Amino acid sequence: MEGVRVAAHTEGLNGGFHECKEREEFTNGHSNHKPVTNGWTSGHGVKEHTNGSSQLKSLPISSLKQNGLLQSLAAGEQPKLEEESAEVEQARQEWEALETVQPVVSEENSPTPLISFNEALQHFQTTDLGEVMKNIQPTIRRTGLAALSHFIFGPPRLHRELLEERDLVFAIAQCGLDNSQAVHMRVLQTIYKKLTSSKLDCPRLGTHWENLGFQGTDPATDLRGTGFLGLMHTLHLVMDPETLPLAREIYKLSQHPTQNFPFCVMSINMTRIALHALREEALARECNRRQQVVGVLSEFYVATFLYLYQLWKSQQKTISDSGFVLKEVELFAKKNPRQMLRRLDIFLKERRSGDAPRASPDPATQDPSPCLGERGFRCEGTKGKEMHFTGVCELPPDMEGEARLI
Repeated sequence: MEGVRVAAHTEGLNGGFHECKEREEFTNGHSNHKPVTNGWTSGHGVKEHTNGSSQLKSLPISSLKQNGLLQSLAAGEQPKLEEESAEVEQARQEWEALETVQPVVSEENSPTPLISFNEALQHFQTTDLGEVMKNIQPTIRRTGLAALSHFIFGPPRLHRELLEERDLVFAIAQCGLDNSQAVHMRVLQTIYKKLTSSKLDCPRLGTHWENLGFQGTDPATDLRGTGFLGLMHTLHLVMDPETLPLAREIYKLSQHPTQNFPFCVMSINMTRIALHALREEALARECNRRQQVVGVLSEFYVATFLYLYQLWKSQQKTISDSGFVLKEVELFAKKNPRQMLRRLDIFLKERRSGDAPRASPDPATQDPSPCLGERGFRCEGTKGKEMHFTGVCELPPDMEGEARLI
């Protein structure tokens, strides 16, 4: 009888009567391969298996050696198990590859590196701008009494050694946005990324530029007045660690529900004011003192933008006030260039020391904008009249060579 039991058990071990299956569990791409026989799992739990009898324990070793499976195990041969393990290992490797796979990014789609103001300026310094130089007008043409009065009472002339640098500024203001120039595209992308804190490039055209404060989906259309210099000044504002917080504050105010304004168009207007001041030689004294033009002009641009920001915020201006505010800012800036630069210097020093900067240029003495009362009501002649923001940037036709917007 015992021999029969042994034969039956042997057949069961050989797969004749006992059901043998395998269970695989995948966890994070790894396979826990566990053979299952009659519902119990081989491995660490073998000692707990009883299956209702102790037939396996009572078999002599000599009888078990006849079993084919045990013979293969004793010989170290696991053909079926090894084959299945190889398949499982391959599946595991493929799964892990899926987990770590990254989208292939070509060089064309890789993020555009940021560009500094000096690097962008160096591009224009090393570019042949001979043809552009023929069209610049670095000073205002004065004749008769106007020329005599300016010579006697006006600001000093710019030093001769600074004329080339001054002409370069006006040449940049004559250059448009060129899609084929990698430096131009990097400047655009840098401005977008620094203002929005994005690490990804944005499309060359699209409504995202309107959100940034351009008038349309193509920034190039807003540069007809100041040329690429308008973008250069914005680049200077966002790439200087000291002025970047100010740039983001102004940008935040430009998104205000009621005090909103187009940030980039307003920035271009500040460049236009700075160009006027340079052309009218209002910045000549400071340029001569520092022996530089680009640095003084860029700083004056930031100072003018700061003045407008403080005025706009403290007096709760809206887009309908833009014409009067821009006129006021331009007149004050050109008349008091050194005071404008000093205001900026004080503002930045207060920021560095941790003190709260002033909310307005001069809270005690600041007069309301022209044609605006204390509460912002319009005087007769302008009440109810729609003011177009871009229209106030236009210049009289007789001012040949002046920077202008649409």
